[in-house]
Amino acid sequence: MKQLAFAAAIGMALSVHAEAAISPLDRVYTADQNTNTVSVFSPASNKLLGQIKLGNQRPDVLSPLYKGEINVHGLGFSPDHKTLIAISNGSNSVTFIDTATNKVKGKTYVGRSPHEGFFSADGKEVWVVVRGEDYISVIDPVTFKETHRIQTELGPGMVQFHPDGKLAFAVSSFTPTVDIIDVATHTIIKRINVVSPFSPFLQFTPDYSEIWMTHKDVGKVTRISTKTLEVTGVIDTGFITNHLAFAKVGGEVRAYVTIGGENVVKVYSTGPQAKLLATIPTGALPHGAWTSDDNSRVYIGLENGDGVQVIDTATNKVIATMGGGQAPQALVYLSNVAPSATDASNLVPRVNQDSANIQLKPVAGEAKGFVVVRSLGVVESIEAFLYKLKPDTQYDVYAGNGAAPVGSFRTNAMGIANGTMIGPGHADGAITVKQAGGATVLTSLFHK
Repeated sequence: MKQLAFAAAIGMALSVHAEAAISPLDRVYTADQNTNTVSVFSPASNKLLGQIKLGNQRPDVLSPLYKGEINVHGLGFSPDHKTLIAISNGSNSVTFIDTATNKVKGKTYVGRSPHEGFFSADGKEVWVVVRGEDYISVIDPVTFKETHRIQTELGPGMVQFHPDGKLAFAVSSFTPTVDIIDVATHTIIKRINVVSPFSPFLQFTPDYSEIWMTHKDVGKVTRISTKTLEVTGVIDTGFITNHLAFAKVGGEVRAYVTIGGENVVKVYSTGPQAKLLATIPTGALPHGAWTSDDNSRVYIGLENGDGVQVIDTATNKVIATMGGGQAPQALVYLSNVAPSATDASNLVPRVNQDSANIQLKPVAGEAKGFVVVRSLGVVESIEAFLYKLKPDTQYDVYAGNGAAPVGSFRTNAMGIANGTMIGPGHADGAITVKQAGGATVLTSLFHK
């Protein structure tokens, strides 16, 4: 009887969250990897309220005396929405934040390079995937102590819990499998093979009958039944498929998938044969995604746009853009968490400026790429994404009229390379990519 009552309570809580209209007390959060902040937005006013500073922005993190968090990347939250957790993969930490006060109330250090974390359905445990190793860290959210480790294959990428409290689903970033875990015993009961070894994200459909998981490396989404625990379909979505969210629109459930390499969100039906319904242009490199409780909005974090865009699900159009932290990764929407509409307790003003995004044009061949330039005060960060180049080949990046490259990259077996360079600020000029010792392959003028 207690189990039935608990299940009913969980279902009631989910129903309340699902039906509630957007409120001035709701908040949208992003984990900002380059500024090491959590940006806090009001979805009622579509404004940034401020940032929770967990560390200094790059390149200050390079000091040997640095004490803050590095690469604030993942987000999770408790069932009652009172606690937000932020995962920092550079400092191997899980930060517990009180959503009513925006104060840090605890911190747990885990193994190398954690990626995402989430509370169990009953709120009694936090599971954090330790992607740089091969286990899930189980943490007590009251004592902030690690209590157990669940052995997985190398590189668990994210874990989510079915609300019935029985099963958890963990995808991987290095192994082409999904682990089905018995929550009570912390044991893997089944392992499902999938099409790719790189999955950064999974989400349940609103009725919890399926999980959809993204494959960033091959541009696909896999669907898995939570009843049969089998793959039910694979969708070709696009280059740099990041996160996804679901929304009920006109009585139908739709999936909103962020495609970073195309700067779009693609909208799919969720029937037995998923169909592409719409393609929504967005800002630079859409990444995180979450739906408002009333399904009227989908919020999209722009990894290279340093902010959040708001999609109206009735029209499939972007209706607002909010500037936030640098390189937002995970994004979540939490209802009824703030004490007042404009409360900004313990938040700092935005610590960063807007970024400049540069599309690179091929000089010859099929080479593609783009660059994001961010001001860091007296220096600039230049982050390059290069693809469709020769495999296992060195390429040099030049800024302005510089005679020496600001950075060099070696492509992988797929002809892809990316990385960040830090150097003195440049005036208007060109970003040029050359094969080492060879000709120019990509170039573009930019203006600040």
